[in-house]
Amino acid sequence: MVKFNHFNFNVLDLEKSLKFYKDALGLEPVREKEASDGSFKLVYLGDHITDFTLELTWLKDRTEPYNLGECEFHLAFHTDCYDEMFKKHEEMGCVCFVNEKMGIYFISDPDGYWIEIVPEKK
Repeated sequence: MVKFNHFNFNVLDLEKSLKFYKDALGLEPVREKEASDGSFKLVYLGDHITDFTLELTWLKDRTEPYNLGECEFHLAFHTDCYDEMFKKHEEMGCVCFVNEKMGIYFISDPDGYWIEIVPEKK
């Protein structure tokens, strides 16, 4: 059997990303690992409800933004307070695409990764 472990995003500014994920999605660090030479740091974010973790990888010597290509990948979250989340994300200025026909929208993190927000199925 194979079980889900984590998903990874490489980030340029770890503190900015940590603030974004806490403010936008309520994700907080649940585990960290730092290289003994300080060359990288891994921070695993969780929601304290599920076992899902998002690993943020920060490389000390990285100075250029990551090339995300055509951004044909994304991470998705579902919420039972869709309208409130949408308003919050609009106020944060991070909504990057709305698909009214499908009833979903996307936010963009500080590095340009897209995150889909889906209403909870009832």
